[in-house]
Amino acid sequence: MLRGMTARPDGPAGAPGAAPAPVNVVVGEEELLVERSVSALIAAARHALAADDGLADPAGMVSPDDGTGAGDPATTPGDIHDVAGGSLAVGELTSLTSPSLFGGGTVVVIRAAQDAGKDVADEIARYAADPAPDAVLIMTHAGGAKGKALLTSLKKSSRTVQMTECPKITRFSDRLDFVRGEFRRAGRVADEGGLRALLDAVGSDLREIAAACSQLAADVEGHIGEEAVSRYYHGRAEASGFTVSDRAVEGRLAPALEQLRWALATGVPPVLITSALAQGIRLLGRVGAAPRSKNSAALAAEVGAPPWKIDRVRQQLRGWAPDGVAQALQAVAEADAQIKGEAASPGFALERAIRRIVACRS
Repeated sequence: MLRGMTARPDGPAGAPGAAPAPVNVVVGEEELLVERSVSALIAAARHALAADDGLADPAGMVSPDDGTGAGDPATTPGDIHDVAGGSLAVGELTSLTSPSLFGGGTVVVIRAAQDAGKDVADEIARYAADPAPDAVLIMTHAGGAKGKALLTSLKKSSRTVQMTECPKITRFSDRLDFVRGEFRRAGRVADEGGLRALLDAVGSDLREIAAACSQLAADVEGHIGEEAVSRYYHGRAEASGFTVSDRAVEGRLAPALEQLRWALATGVPPVLITSALAQGIRLLGRVGAAPRSKNSAALAAEVGAPPWKIDRVRQQLRGWAPDGVAQALQAVAEADAQIKGEAASPGFALERAIRRIVACRS
């Protein structure tokens, strides 16, 4: 029997040195996080199997790809089965969780359990209430309406079932937290500017974000900040009017002019840049006029901007006075009129406006 195989609802799935629960359910649609959780659980189960046969590394968890053999499916004792929920037949789960002829227990992974048929789902629920003693069952479930009855039944078996939530990461603040976590996993720290620059450059895909964090952690010596991120991902960054606007209202003249030239070179229409500058400065005025005690969510709803943007604008407000905001808005209006009046050099009009905006900060 696998030693210590009890549910750990308060612990992370597959935590080093922790035996997995008899039944483990990874719920959510964030594929990268689901895959990581499943891999960690498989590694934990392999370690438990190896421990029962005296093959585990006494120092702790055996990595599935550490080359020692204990994490290798070919050398780990017992069987490992990986099946799709939709293809599972009635009675097959009993067969898969039966003890191996060669000993060592069994690990069964059911992907997309929400796709299982009703009879199979009922069988899974019954198994979860009374799991086999020498088996670890790992399932993934999207968490939506499909297969909801199965998920509800599994949650009732809290003594034997451990749930791991992997919800879709959609909010900017959550992606920031994810990036912080990735650098922490690598033993590194990036400052706030570096975190935001990385998300601006790479986008919202979690796999790409994770790969970018891994590369920066491995290649950058010392401080990981906005400058380091720009060296690696400048060519991929979305050169937009909003990037130009952010740099200008922060009083960072050189980066603002650099982003302006890059935006124009990559085909961003000048009128969109003036529009972004105007929006950025108006937002400075509206947020600056609001009480400091007003929380970001309430103010965001009032001005029509996301809460993270309100937090950023409050940081950008340092150095701005009401008169300066008004003068900056006038500079943008003049540049907009010149561009729409088909000025000979829209780039020059924009550059002059940015210089004036930066000079308006007190």
